[in-house]
Amino acid sequence: MYRAVDQHGQVIDAWVSKKRDVKAATRFFSTVIRDHGEPVEVTTDRSPALARTIVELLPGVHHDTTQYANNRVEADHGRLKARLRPMRGLKRGHPASVVIRGHAFMRNLRRGHYELGTESLPGLVVPTAFEELAAAL
Repeated sequence: MYRAVDQHGQVIDAWVSKKRDVKAATRFFSTVIRDHGEPVEVTTDRSPALARTIVELLPGVHHDTTQYANNRVEADHGRLKARLRPMRGLKRGHPASVVIRGHAFMRNLRRGHYELGTESLPGLVVPTAFEELAAAL
């Protein structure tokens, strides 16, 4: 699973792949760059596939692989893993992608990254946001 998180903690993209290789990393980064523009800095773990992809696609970008630098992504990733653990994981790509994108949407909604449910009481943000979405559709 690949996830792109901005400096504010908002999940901007998530992608599921069977393998964690250069082809998968290139496809993910190409999609993120196309949809959200080129970043100034990229923080990842020390995956060789990610390092090679970043050198090829984003040659002028600072690539940070220092220890603890990717804590923002890993902390949020831990919450997703905790949610998937009782389900014993996801077996197929498309359902996994749907669940992961839905989880990212809910995390962003609860963190206030969207203009939905902003005028409701703290415990009613999610129901109010869904009422606003239903009214808009």
